Amino acid sequence: MKAISITDLMEFRIGQTENTEAGTGCTVIISDNGMAAGVDIRGGGPASRECDLLRPFSTADAIHALVLGGGSTFGLDASGGVLKYLEEHNIGFDMGITHIPQVCQSDIFDLTVGDPMTRPDKEMGYQACVNAEKGNYQDGNYGAGCGATVGKWLGMDYCMKTGIGSAAVQIGDVKVGAIVVVNSIGDIFDPGKGKMIAGLLNEDKKTLRSTESIMYDMAESNPQGGFVSNTTIGAILTNADFNKSQLSKIASMAHNGYARCINPVHTSMDGDTIYGLSSRQVKADIDMVGTLGAQVMAMAIVKAVTSATAAYGHPAYADIQ
Repeated sequence: MKAISITDLMEFRIGQTENTEAGTGCTVIISDNGMAAGVDIRGGGPASRECDLLRPFSTADAIHALVLGGGSTFGLDASGGVLKYLEEHNIGFDMGITHIPQVCQSDIFDLTVGDPMTRPDKEMGYQACVNAEKGNYQDGNYGAGCGATVGKWLGMDYCMKTGIGSAAVQIGDVKVGAIVVVNSIGDIFDPGKGKMIAGLLNEDKKTLRSTESIMYDMAESNPQGGFVSNTTIGAILTNADFNKSQLSKIASMAHNGYARCINPVHTSMDGDTIYGLSSRQVKADIDMVGTLGAQVMAMAIVKAVTSATAAYGHPAYADIQ
């Protein structure tokens, strides 16, 4: 097994754009010829679009783009720009009079970071597609990760800045990668080092404390729970040949990567979602790819934390070392 870049999965074009001042953005993954896709949603409050396309009984056997965005439900407008770009480039199902693209989207809640009235829109979605032509993907405070934060059980005063991260590996001809926007209510751990690397800050804003412990301590005084503005969204990308039911299983296994790195995770206050995307080029064992998916997802989560820089008054990983 060797480490590669997410951009080495060349069947997928990845572009992103952000409004740094407003603290929001979007990231788009495009497949010109269509990609098989599945999904597994574990969080209690997802903001998503067209996920029904990925149900086993849905007719569609491929989608043409996946959008990861900010802006919560309002940011779902970004898909309009992605649809416009794809139609202009004749990407989608040929219906004679036009090509109809299939586009799915999931968003994080980042409205409490910068300007709450600026959200990813049609223009931003279109620009992300244009940027995919030159492959401008970067880890950190970019795209959908522009306004991402973690450790929000006590609100925004004690949270940390995170972002978007990626990781990929190759075994033989099989490539498996992950992209993830880390915006959890929970704390983030590096499973390789066995320690917390981001999350709920202490009063000094320089050291970390356990969200899980605070939850238990506040159980009687705050029975309604914590800060309802979270969601970690991501995707597993592979060149291995799977259908959408199999990719939903791979996405399900990749949630183990969330569980290794995020605590608490999959709460009612998160919208945790993972997509599985396949360019259907090589044969591979589903359990091997799913296991790799969990591993690269965990690696991508750590990358999203360590690549982020302080912004909007929230410190990042480098500021608490």
